[in-house]
Amino acid sequence: MPAAQASSKYMSNPQIFIFLGRAGSGKGTQAELLVKKLGLIYIGSGESLRARAQTADFTGQKTNAIMKTGELVPTSLIFMLWINRLEEIKKSQDDDFNGLIFDGSPRKMNEAQLLDEALKWYEWDKKMKVLLIDISRQEAFNRLTKRRICQGCGQLILFVGHYRDLEKCDKCGGELEVRADDTPEAINLRLDLYEQEVQLVVEFYEKKGLLISINGEQSIEDVHKEILMKI
Repeated sequence: MPAAQASSKYMSNPQIFIFLGRAGSGKGTQAELLVKKLGLIYIGSGESLRARAQTADFTGQKTNAIMKTGELVPTSLIFMLWINRLEEIKKSQDDDFNGLIFDGSPRKMNEAQLLDEALKWYEWDKKMKVLLIDISRQEAFNRLTKRRICQGCGQLILFVGHYRDLEKCDKCGGELEVRADDTPEAINLRLDLYEQEVQLVVEFYEKKGLLISINGEQSIEDVHKEILMKI
């Protein structure tokens, strides 16, 4: 479906998409592709937290330290970032508003419950879908230990398909390096936390009939095609 047609289709019926999956599953990449396809607004917790970690106050410094270990930040901080962003969007909402994508959140049961309440408050709870980009733990570990980030534009280069062979950033030609927080210890902690915390969120949405499982162990293009087919 052409982007213009997709935009027209969703204009009067905003949709909310939540992307879940293990670290390294490519959920961020798929969320961005769907943003472009349907003209949605992107809300990425990782992106928001990295921005907050650059602030030279107590919360910024502590967020920066926690993210380097792979641990999860408090729900109160995540919820504050959500509410600030949702209020901005609601204030500026117009007829071109097609919907939202949450990338990588919620990651705890209480976050899922709070997000449900927030979406009801802002009257965006009627058209919600939860997309699980499903990959095995071993696949996630392999990808995370080998993925790179561009020093120039900050693009994250997944270790999948033809991206494995890139020597320079395919967007700006910048140098590629391994992310500082992608150490084996931090990666295993993130994967442990997924099984302890996020898996409960996955089951929560599955019981509500909102979960759509996507095979994440395909090429980026094929994962995108499966998402479009299933939504």
